[in-house]
Amino acid sequence: MRANTLVVYLHGFRSSPRSSKASMTGNAVKALTDTHFQFEWYCPQLLSSPKASMDMVVKHIEATKAQRVIVIGSSLGGFYANYLAEKYQCKAIVLNPAVRAARELAPHVGMMTWYDSNEPLDFLPEYIDELLALQIEKISNPEQFFLIAAKGDELLDWQEMVNYYSGARQLVLEGSDHGISEYAEHLPAVIDFITK
Repeated sequence: MRANTLVVYLHGFRSSPRSSKASMTGNAVKALTDTHFQFEWYCPQLLSSPKASMDMVVKHIEATKAQRVIVIGSSLGGFYANYLAEKYQCKAIVLNPAVRAARELAPHVGMMTWYDSNEPLDFLPEYIDELLALQIEKISNPEQFFLIAAKGDELLDWQEMVNYYSGARQLVLEGSDHGISEYAEHLPAVIDFITK
């Protein structure tokens, strides 16, 4: 009997499944499938509405035949990962996560574009309320989380991340940046957490 694991990757605000971290992680996860273990990779294009995004991901998770779910989230995707990890009591890997996404994104309400397509993105005021509805005040099982936080993150406060994920496995990077530009160096630790 092959053990099946669904790995869900959630990208950041205005990003896409084509981001370098998503691509690298996807290739590494797909390479894990062998005669004993099967890994299903799910990395959707998230929607501008947080509620619609989570409804879409939850629908996919509910439909899977996998025995196990693991969520990986970057930035805003890390915020979503908190919600899903609590809902399904599953493991989560969070990469420079937005601990309080409503607060972080409130200044960004309005028209903008997606980073890699230049398609318009209308971030509506009601999306802030949708984020507040998804907020996890305190994670219930820190040991299920693996935080990678960069002290050089130019957008989010790494110390807030460290405090929020107290008790979790943590890799705090000296320097680096919000995108974790040297992510390839840390990918083995991510894969190790997935396979344990």
